[in-house]
Amino acid sequence: MADKIPHRPLGRGGLAVSAIGLGCMSLSGVYGAADDAASEELIRHAIDLGVDHLDSSDMYGWGHNEEVVGRAIKGRRDRVVLATKFGQVQNPGGRNGVNGRPEYVIEACEASLKRLGEDVIDLYYQHRVDPNVPIEDTVGAMAKLVQQGKVKYLGLSEAKPETVRRANKVHPIACVQTEYSLLYRAEAEETRETTRGLGISFVAYAPLGRGFLTGAIQTFADVDGRRAAHPRFQKENFDQNRALVAKIEAIATKKRCTPSQLALAWVLAQGDDVVAIAGTRYKNRLEENLGALRVTLSAAEVAEISDAVPRGAAAGTRYPAGGMSGVYV
Repeated sequence: MADKIPHRPLGRGGLAVSAIGLGCMSLSGVYGAADDAASEELIRHAIDLGVDHLDSSDMYGWGHNEEVVGRAIKGRRDRVVLATKFGQVQNPGGRNGVNGRPEYVIEACEASLKRLGEDVIDLYYQHRVDPNVPIEDTVGAMAKLVQQGKVKYLGLSEAKPETVRRANKVHPIACVQTEYSLLYRAEAEETRETTRGLGISFVAYAPLGRGFLTGAIQTFADVDGRRAAHPRFQKENFDQNRALVAKIEAIATKKRCTPSQLALAWVLAQGDDVVAIAGTRYKNRLEENLGALRVTLSAAEVAEISDAVPRGAAAGTRYPAGGMSGVYV
């Protein structure tokens, strides 16, 4: 499959990545215990299959994830577009804080490079926008990292359209990353109206609805771990969302693919400016996700899928209340 995975550009600066990348968050115990050796093997397997887009963050396991990724890509660095993020900070006893101060940008990058064991990060994101620091100041510091050769391209995560426009005036932004799936797409689609016009690409994270769109979560009893804290999985919302997933399962059966593959194919069908990063801890799920690249959807099928799960139909917000205050900023 290595020579068959299509690539799509990220921005206009010459960067391109596999249309489906690997989101590495779940390799740091977010959705259940992860074994480092198995995680490293999974990453290497993904690379060998032709996946070259690896997405990490300094807050996934608070540094642990970058260390795992760094070990896994040794000997394969020239086959990887290495993406990581900064901006979220620990706040003992409370929800995460956000730091976009210019001096912190430099400090965070140096720490990430050390954990990754690398001299340069291909794609460096601000993970969450700091409402107390002008985006121009934060991106200005990120631009200095590019000038110093420590970072190649810049990205933003969960930034609203006006923030994206302001940031892009300081330094070209290659891509914006926001949750985007059949279940949650309003903010993403509003952002894409801006990014498309600016030549900025869009990275869809959680394209499988944090596992809901895989069809693996059949009953409320299947909800465990971190998912239990997310409103979409809570009892008052579960049945409504499960009914939406059942519609996708039915279409996938007709299409002779899995629900995951259908959901990913739908995301990619939104435009060549979109790439997806799907997270998993398992090789079989990784291979299943890549199978979405073989699912071709006609315009009529895209419309059928969109109509089956109308925009805004999902019950519950994307994050708990505290998390929602930090997105689309």
